[in-house]
Amino acid sequence: MATRSRFAATGTVLGISALLLAGCGAAPEESSSSNKEASDYKACIISDEGGFDDKSFNENSYKGVTAAKEDYGIQMSESQSESAADFNPNMSKLVQSNCNTIISVGFALADTTKQAAQDNPDIHFAIVDDGSIEADNVRPIVYDTAQAAFQAGYLAAAQSKTGKVATYGGAEMPTVTIFTQGFKQGVDYYNKEKNKDVKVLGTDSFTGDFTDQTKGKTLTQNFLDQGADIIMPVAGPVGAGTLEAVTEYNKSHSDAPASVIWVDSDGYETNPNYQDIILTSVQKKMKEAVESTIKDDIDGKFTNEKYIGTLQNDGVGLAPFHNFEDKVSSETKSELDTIKDKIVSGEITVKTDGTPTK
Repeated sequence: MATRSRFAATGTVLGISALLLAGCGAAPEESSSSNKEASDYKACIISDEGGFDDKSFNENSYKGVTAAKEDYGIQMSESQSESAADFNPNMSKLVQSNCNTIISVGFALADTTKQAAQDNPDIHFAIVDDGSIEADNVRPIVYDTAQAAFQAGYLAAAQSKTGKVATYGGAEMPTVTIFTQGFKQGVDYYNKEKNKDVKVLGTDSFTGDFTDQTKGKTLTQNFLDQGADIIMPVAGPVGAGTLEAVTEYNKSHSDAPASVIWVDSDGYETNPNYQDIILTSVQKKMKEAVESTIKDDIDGKFTNEKYIGTLQNDGVGLAPFHNFEDKVSSETKSELDTIKDKIVSGEITVKTDGTPTK
């Protein structure tokens, strides 16, 4: 475990550090560092090509840094990438801007982050959605989203009127398939428990990128044509195409409308124009983990120990049902709670290609 830092606070460290070191995604507490010391600290963040307004994991991670800035009075710098070609120059810019810690968002930045960490051992790094880097000055922040996606699959199967649901990804990679595979396992579990035969469409469907919303819309239209009435896109900004397609579909199918399960952030909050069609979201609570990682570094408690968000530590979970609160039965809600308890206890095992390891 690495604990060295270019910035060590002198005050008493509060309980949040111990909680996070134990893998808990607890809400950050007020920093023990003095305002003067914190004002000299600089946290930086670099996005992948989705940008900070992707309504997904870039945006949520960004909120973690801005929250730290507000809560602890630190300085902040950012670099938004439009394509992979921006990764190295954007990282170089941050390295040269006297950052104490740099947050990289997304597995696509793994190579860039690894090289920057090797070249700059006095800077602390954290990378969201990648657990491949082993270095004294890099903290991986990853999520076992299959657990919450399992719940989402069960919910979708329970809510479906057509007996068909769908999911698809942007690119075929573990951080995407962890959602789609967990979702399917949840549907399968529902079928087993209820003696039903709800079908899952699209588990092997990928648009090939995270930027072309037209692809997401076309794929969703195909699912709707095949009878799917609940769809979970795992494709960042591409998911906006799903929201458009479902909205258009519902205009002529008001008697049997379709709905969407969002991922990463609470889609009800990040997509206010589509609140009427968002059933729930499979959340990765990146804001909390990012802010807590920065807070630990401010207090001289940086660690390279991998953070894994789970149902147990509230790092992942289903978002509120919001407009669908009255449309989800009390029986289904109770069953979802039971499923969570069984996953936490190990009675239900959710295993996917992307399931993170310690």
